[in-house]
Amino acid sequence: MALNLDDIRAARELLREVIVPTPLIHSRVLSEAIGGPVYLKCENLQRTGSFKIRGAYVRIARLSEAERAGGVVAASAGNHAQGVALAASMLGCKATVFMPAGAPLPKVAATKGYGAEVVFPGPTVDDCLEAAQEYAAERGAVFIHPFDHADVVAGQGTIGLEILEQLPDVRTVVGAVGGGGLMSGVATALKAAAKETGAQEVKIVGAQAKRAAAFPPSLAAGRPVRVEVQPTMADGISVGRPGDLTYDLVTDLVDAVVTVTEESISQALLMCLERAKQVVEPAGAAGVAALLEHSYAVRTPVVALLSGGNIDPVLLAKVLRHGLAGAGRYLVVRCRLKDRPGALVTLLSELAELGVNVLDVMHERITARLHVEEAEVLMHLETRGSEHSEDVLGRLRAKGYTLTLS
Repeated sequence: MALNLDDIRAARELLREVIVPTPLIHSRVLSEAIGGPVYLKCENLQRTGSFKIRGAYVRIARLSEAERAGGVVAASAGNHAQGVALAASMLGCKATVFMPAGAPLPKVAATKGYGAEVVFPGPTVDDCLEAAQEYAAERGAVFIHPFDHADVVAGQGTIGLEILEQLPDVRTVVGAVGGGGLMSGVATALKAAAKETGAQEVKIVGAQAKRAAAFPPSLAAGRPVRVEVQPTMADGISVGRPGDLTYDLVTDLVDAVVTVTEESISQALLMCLERAKQVVEPAGAAGVAALLEHSYAVRTPVVALLSGGNIDPVLLAKVLRHGLAGAGRYLVVRCRLKDRPGALVTLLSELAELGVNVLDVMHERITARLHVEEAEVLMHLETRGSEHSEDVLGRLRAKGYTLTLS
């Protein structure tokens, strides 16, 4: 299943009336941090909220009429599900999508809204993959793999062609890697275009969540290997094994695959929201997280791919709090007080004088760890940053308060 630049150009023709060319926006804050121009490729603004519609549409459009008549089936936690559902509806094809039982409700609702039948076979994506493949075998439907097929990779590679038109002197592209379809396609387009024109080659950097990083051990072993993934907020790139095709393409064309922590992902998401006004999901922010953690790996101008923006509002609230904590702007503090009238009011007044916003307070008076004359307050505090947080904690301790960070 070889892939070349002509395949990606042909995929672009198929997609010309289907997708929107997404904007490339300059990021001043990242440019200052890196020491050179940084741009964000906003696939979070693509139809269905992610890049996945590109590959899904190309794959289904290239099926025969008989194959489309039998329907398509997919397994996904969300973005691939939506891409397949919309592509199938546009091409007059029935889609059945297997999703984990705990998939975010907005992604489930969107998949159904695009016309797909949604089935919940179990709690994990692996359960869904197994069930989807069994369904395809039993019903004669075509299984649409989320990343390990040349047509899917070609569709994702059209992002690379757009980047070249928008920023011809790009030197590095960094983006999320789960199964590898996105960066395989982008790398194929950019490396082949550089060869064709004799231009300077573009460096490609993939970013994996540290808790779900199958590519580094696979590259070290010289073959795709399965790893046990840990829970990660970046569920969109939580893949236990690279694809066979994508492993070969990443090995040949991607210059580096780095890992990023949950803290970096949450801070990257917060930065995108606050400074670039872009709502992204954790997996969609992995490229920005890589710039925050691994700026040494890039040459500028650099493009970071915002690969998706489909985030559950409940998760968004949690991740933002996580990002604020990582930036020193959110504290959870236990404080011991004398159990006497006015003690809590005094503490809150002192926090107000220090410019702290108290978000939540829980007051405990009867617990085995406290003396009879003591009380304890658990507070969620909003500060102006790390220096302000340290100043607040120092001043409270100087006033005799016993503090414990939670």
